Amino acid sequence: MGEILVGTASWTHRTLIASGWYPAEARTPEARLRYYATQFPLVEVDSTYYAPPSEQTVRAWRDRTPDGFTFNVKAFALLTGHPTRPSALPRDLRAAVPDRRLYPKDVPADVLDALWDRFLAAVSVLHDAHRLGAVLFQFPPWFTASAKSRARILEIRERCAPLRICVEFRHRSWLAPEHHDETLDFLAAHDLPYVVVDMPQGHTSSVPPLTAATSDLAVVRFHGHSEDWTSGDLDRRFTYFYEDDELRAWAARIHTLAERATTHVIFNNCCADHAQRNAARLKTLLT
Repeated sequence: MGEILVGTASWTHRTLIASGWYPAEARTPEARLRYYATQFPLVEVDSTYYAPPSEQTVRAWRDRTPDGFTFNVKAFALLTGHPTRPSALPRDLRAAVPDRRLYPKDVPADVLDALWDRFLAAVSVLHDAHRLGAVLFQFPPWFTASAKSRARILEIRERCAPLRICVEFRHRSWLAPEHHDETLDFLAAHDLPYVVVDMPQGHTSSVPPLTAATSDLAVVRFHGHSEDWTSGDLDRRFTYFYEDDELRAWAARIHTLAERATTHVIFNNCCADHAQRNAARLKTLLT
């Protein structure tokens, strides 16, 4: 049986801080991370999707958590093919890009290379301290199942080495009947962890909650089932609380995954303290 680590996405969301989950004395980012690490052995850093972190920031995360604590880090938007704002780039790189919403094609190759280098150098701080689980590459809804997309995943895997990556798809083609086996066989052949997602269904970006282990690491991410999934309001998009019957069913599935792989479980229903309460309850059910 592989180890099962349960945690949440982010420890700094404003609605979490306002919920009262943190004790009154945890008033600073440092105190909150230190407290979080007493409750869970794993966290997913989502802020790195919106802007690449500095090495100084990542060293602070390292120093505020105990030995054995694990960070999964979400890859910066441009590195996965998502758009971003010029203000998300380091100041010294902004003059080289257009002053509008940026896609990778809008960024000069040398600037994109610099972003890769800086992102990986910062995350390597956690890798060198044995605190990094995986770098999460959540691909956009227009990243569809194709030979070109598979080649891109292998390019990313090579570029990130020795940092480990895991792969989350957001287009239904990857697990459509005509691509299902091809997708899982491809990931397994290249030792790439598949990210299991529980998310609203019926959208182009929807991927079914298939529990599959394609490596010795499996990752499960809970996004909830909000009826406002397509809303531009992130609070409404992730407003969902998992009831006990749902968590019990998932506990059985996660135990099955853990028979094949170390399993990381992340609750991304980041509204108030929903993720923390659900993660704590799942931990109890799993044990």
